[in-house]
Amino acid sequence: MTPEDKQLLEVHIKEIAKILYKNTPPEKIETFEGIETSVRDQVLEHISPKIAFFLSEKRLQQQRGKHGQ
Repeated sequence: MTPEDKQLLEVHIKEIAKILYKNTPPEKIETFEGIETSVRDQVLEHISPKIAFFLSEKRLQQQRGKHGQ
């Protein structure tokens, strides 16, 4: 990963963290266990499916490009 991509990723991660924090009940972030559970649940529900969908779409595009040559 390039330094520029790392920096861009950092910016987006901070913005995602702000959104997740805003949408987390205060009682869920009173302990480290609560924070860990809340983050994991939100990542699994909201972030992982979007990343997986994006990556699978990119893979299909690459395969189509290879077959179209």
